[in-house]
Amino acid sequence: MSKIGLQLYSIKEIAQKDFFGAIKLTADSGYDGIEFAGYFDTPASELKNVLSYNGIIACGCHTGINQLEIDFDAMVEYNLEIGNKSIVIPFLPEEMRNSRDAWLATAEKMNKLNEMLKKHGIRLGYHNHAFEFEKFDGIYGYDILAANTSSEILLEIDTFWVEYPGEDAVEYVKKYQDRLDLLHIKDMDGNKVSTEIGNGTLDFPAIIKAAEKTEWFIVEQEHFSIPQPEAIKISCDYLKGVLK
Repeated sequence: MSKIGLQLYSIKEIAQKDFFGAIKLTADSGYDGIEFAGYFDTPASELKNVLSYNGIIACGCHTGINQLEIDFDAMVEYNLEIGNKSIVIPFLPEEMRNSRDAWLATAEKMNKLNEMLKKHGIRLGYHNHAFEFEKFDGIYGYDILAANTSSEILLEIDTFWVEYPGEDAVEYVKKYQDRLDLLHIKDMDGNKVSTEIGNGTLDFPAIIKAAEKTEWFIVEQEHFSIPQPEAIKISCDYLKGVLK
């Protein structure tokens, strides 16, 4: 059974002021899990208790590749304590993606990190933006990375950022469905701005139908025209309707 998570970066303004309140809001809005984007210096034992109290689990976390390399042991220990088994790289500095050789070197780095994480029962993932859809020798950077990384590495496709440069999210979901345990569900309005799921232009029934092997559908929203608590509830309710 697929589950619905919220990338907590969506409500970062709330989380920055009241981290535990943001967790409660997410649970109360109907989400099954939270994908974190930082832990606000919260002790792992305390966060574990707060998650348990609110009846919600960690379904992933976004961690910069440099931070993961530098703080590897601490990151592993923290994530294992809170029960998170997926660490996702959310972004790459330009020098790691500005040529075919850069993408190949990044793929090698990710493969090594994956082998290290695998020993602890943690999965490595990668979350795309739009820059991955620049071509090198006629091939998108995204596809270079995918072809040269282990099939064990999750490809957390972001539907908004696939569509933004003009590609088809349904086709990319079909192409990489075997590596799509986590899928970022992000909608786009007619002005190419993030909006509530179901209120934009993306065909989520088709996307979800194509994502047969996806365990977690993770909502993310970056721009809001209505209060954030209302927006994340709309997105969760819409997804529940599609997943029935």
